[in-house]
Amino acid sequence: MKPLSIIRAITALGLALSCTVQAGEPRRPECIAPAAPGGGFDLTCKLAQTALVQEKHLSNPMRVTYMPGGIGAVAYNAVVAQRPKDPGTIVAFSSGSLLNLAQGKFGRFDENAVKWLAAVGTSYGAIVVRKDAPWQTLPELIEALKQDPSQVVIGSGGTVGSQDWMQVALLARVAGVDPHKLRYVAMEGGGELATALLGGHIKVASTDISDSIPHVQSGDMRILAVLADERLPGATTENIPTAKEQGVDVSWPVVRGFYVGPKVSDKDYQWWKNTFDQLLASEDFAKLREERELYPFALSGEELDAFVKQQVAQYRELAQEFGLIR
Repeated sequence: MKPLSIIRAITALGLALSCTVQAGEPRRPECIAPAAPGGGFDLTCKLAQTALVQEKHLSNPMRVTYMPGGIGAVAYNAVVAQRPKDPGTIVAFSSGSLLNLAQGKFGRFDENAVKWLAAVGTSYGAIVVRKDAPWQTLPELIEALKQDPSQVVIGSGGTVGSQDWMQVALLARVAGVDPHKLRYVAMEGGGELATALLGGHIKVASTDISDSIPHVQSGDMRILAVLADERLPGATTENIPTAKEQGVDVSWPVVRGFYVGPKVSDKDYQWWKNTFDQLLASEDFAKLREERELYPFALSGEELDAFVKQQVAQYRELAQEFGLIR
C-alpha cells in the first residue's frame, strides 16, 4: 500500500473510532465520591467502576475522584456551577445527600438542580447494643426511653439532623419523647462508634446494618432491629427482626446511586441511563452489589427523579417536625 493510501486509511479509521466514541461511551469517564476515601460514596463509585469495565461498557477505566464536604454539598455545588455539561462525570449520592438537600444544606441549589441518573442499591439503618445490654427487643428500649431518656446514651456517626440522628428521632417520636432531650453523642464514623459502644461509653448505636454485621458475627454486639420493611436475606441478617415486626413502625433505607450535571446532553444522559439499566438487570452486577453488602434497589431516569423528589419532600416534613428547619 502506498504511503498516501496508508495515511488515508488511518485517517478513516480514526474518524470511525471518533464517531463511535461520540455516539457511545464517554472518552474520560469519572465518578466523583463526595467524601474522603473509604466510605459509602467511595464504595458506590467503585461498584460502578468495577461493573462498567467488567461488563465491557467502558473500554477506558473510570477514575474515581474525591470531593469531600457536607455529605455531598461540595460536590453538588461544584458540578452544578462549574461542570454542568460534563458528559463523562457521574456523582455518587445517598439518602443522606437527599436529607441534607431537604434541610437546605446544599446552599442555593435544591433537588431540581441536577439530572438524577440511577439508584443501584440500598442498605438499611440498624439499632445496635452491646451483647450484655439490658434490652432484648426494640420495644424494651423504647420503654426505657419513655421512663427516663437521660439514662440511655445513644451514639451515631452523624451530627443532629443526619440520617443516624433521624433514626433516633423516629424512635423518640414512638416513645413520645422530644428527640432533642435524648442523650445523643455524635461520632466521626463507624469505627469510633463501635469503639464507644464496646467500651461502654454509649449504650445504643444508631448506625447502618453493614457496619454492624462483623461485630454481630463476632458476638460482641446485638442488633435490636433493622429498619427495613422485611427481614433481610443472608445467614446473619435473616435472624435479625425488623422494627415493624416488633410493632414499631419505623424504617430507614439508605439508597445509593448517581446523578449527572444539569446541562449534560440528552444523548449522553441516555447512554448512561441505558448502560445502568443493563447493569441493574445483570446477575454479575447483583453479585458485585452483594459483595459490597448492598441490597437490591433499582431505579433510573424519570422513575428515580420522581423517587428523589418524593423522598426530599418527606425528609423536609420530618426536618420541620423535629425543629431542624422552619
